Amino acid sequence: MTEIPRINRLFPNQVKDVILPEALAFPRAVDQWVRAVFVASVDGAASIAGHAGGLGNDIDMQLFALNRALADVILVGAGTARTEVYGPAEDDAQWRHLRENRSPTAPMAVVSHSLDLDFSASLFTEAPRSARTILITCADAPAQARAQAAEVAEVIVAGQSSVDLSAAIAELQSRGFARIVCEGGPQLFTDLMEAEGVDELCLTRSPTLVAGTETRILRGAQFDPPVELELKTLYGTDDGFLYLLYQPAA
Repeated sequence: MTEIPRINRLFPNQVKDVILPEALAFPRAVDQWVRAVFVASVDGAASIAGHAGGLGNDIDMQLFALNRALADVILVGAGTARTEVYGPAEDDAQWRHLRENRSPTAPMAVVSHSLDLDFSASLFTEAPRSARTILITCADAPAQARAQAAEVAEVIVAGQSSVDLSAAIAELQSRGFARIVCEGGPQLFTDLMEAEGVDELCLTRSPTLVAGTETRILRGAQFDPPVELELKTLYGTDDGFLYLLYQPAA
């Protein structure tokens, strides 16, 4: 059996060798939770050469898989799904025990205004029946695309001319998807923050500098006023990576 990875808690109270599932456990006192998950360099880059890969370490990759195993549903923007060539979530043997009494994998929920997607892609054709891909769109999405989408995915309509993310989150939660993990991209995360739809940010800080014009974890108009975050927990590993859990300040 693969050894469960451990990290050191640095804040609020220093503790050595915390197991990763304990560090990333969802709050027990709440029934519904939305967690955004990102990795970024010290100078704020969330990608290298346009892709998210390359910034994380082994712990970050296991953290990514763990968050998927903990999730009831995995939320992602259509642009990220296209760029990163998303498929269905994989059945990870290391974290399989965390999905007891649920489907072996969490379904993907893709947010798309236009439904400009390849419906023959593995994201749709290879999704297991127990975790069918979900498409979240708006009422003004092209009718033909909506009909095609309904053949390969569950379609949720939230909003008229654009996706109403508050309504979309409520729709997911009404279907029993109480714990939602958002993997981005930056525009979706920005829109969720503006809709006050994020309860927690799980951020891996990579000890690298990227420079250039790479994507950040947010994109769009500047928040006015800036959104203040409260650091709830900080973990670290000997290779200089930091793992932070933030919540919007009260």
